[in-house]
Amino acid sequence: MIRHAGLIARFERGAWRGVLIEGPSGAGKSDLALRALDQGWSLVADDRTLVWACDGRLYGRAPDSLAGLIEVRGHGVIAVPRRPFATIALVARCLQRDAIERTPETDALAVLDLSLPLVALAATEASAPAKLGRALSLLDFADNRRIKRPALAEFLPGAGGVP
Repeated sequence: MIRHAGLIARFERGAWRGVLIEGPSGAGKSDLALRALDQGWSLVADDRTLVWACDGRLYGRAPDSLAGLIEVRGHGVIAVPRRPFATIALVARCLQRDAIERTPETDALAVLDLSLPLVALAATEASAPAKLGRALSLLDFADNRRIKRPALAEFLPGAGGVP
């Protein structure tokens, strides 16, 4: 199946983990991917991602004609180093900033009958690549890939957080 989405990956806890970046045309998917590349992520696919399931996991790669290419608005399509494929661990949905809840409940998206954690973000915010990295690092791969949310007490002075 082909999805209108980009796919970037990062080496996380011993394996390459991918984030499928979805959203409408012009939402900033490629811009987000380009900024993530500058922060150590690797490109797998831009704009179109071939997705398949195997052994209970979801994988993605670029169509052959788009492999190693990313659109940089105002500069055209450029070649960048790429990973040939990645396990998809997370879906990022690009939305307008005002459409994103400040403290959302954990959400999921079914892709090829597999449930993946879903995060919403404003792709053009400067913090978007950091938010992707944080969401990926909080994934609990042993618990249906749910995002672990730290309890607020972990951050409060004198409550197991900063003294």
